[in-house]
Amino acid sequence: MKHEFTSVIEKRGKWYVAYVEEIPGVNTQGKTLTEARRNLREALAMVIEANRELAAKGRSRDAVREPIVVNL
Repeated sequence: MKHEFTSVIEKRGKWYVAYVEEIPGVNTQGKTLTEARRNLREALAMVIEANRELAAKGRSRDAVREPIVVNL
């Protein structure tokens, strides 16, 4: 399933600092713009996977899990 998020990448000194606007905690850096983008994709995937694992541990067996769509 494909999802789209908003990345923000800023040059700070010799580094590029990057984060995802919609999901707190997804942030990284890189020496190049390409590296910052790659690192941000990896960080986003890791945070989403970790959140899913944590949610599954605390979820009851009869919980309903379904897609939700919002238009912003």
